[in-house]
Amino acid sequence: MNKAVFLDRDGVINRDPGDYTKNWREFEFNDDVIDVLKEFQDAGFKLIIITNQGGIAKGLYSQEDYDHLTKNMLEVMSRNNLEISEVYFSPHHDDYSRSISRKPDSLLFERALYKYDIDPLQSFIIGDKERDIFAGEKVGVKGVLIPVNGSLQEVKNRILKS
Repeated sequence: MNKAVFLDRDGVINRDPGDYTKNWREFEFNDDVIDVLKEFQDAGFKLIIITNQGGIAKGLYSQEDYDHLTKNMLEVMSRNNLEISEVYFSPHHDDYSRSISRKPDSLLFERALYKYDIDPLQSFIIGDKERDIFAGEKVGVKGVLIPVNGSLQEVKNRILKS
């Protein structure tokens, strides 16, 4: 079985401006995120992003905006020799369109665990909100809560030494 580091996007991978990151122009990687993800990858972890994108349901940005941002983000990561196994997202928001794909529900984690043959007991979710952690813990993945826009350097050793 494989091990994985699951990552929330906004506030973990990129700066969360306090509103939605609506397009590529607004996207800014958090400090050290590329370097730390490379260390996780080099230690044998698959890297999987699971993100709520409720701004789509709210009409703040489109599916095309999200797809364009994701494509560009993955291209930058690839140029830095990072392989993101997959990006799972939920375009729903509880006020507009409820779905079990939205964290804190665990459907997207379940899909990833199955598809990539991941052992949840050797895996982690790094999130900046309790709902990120709850979703992972529902399927046995260990949660690591960081401050919004916090550095992954602070949690790196905890994960690598596990």
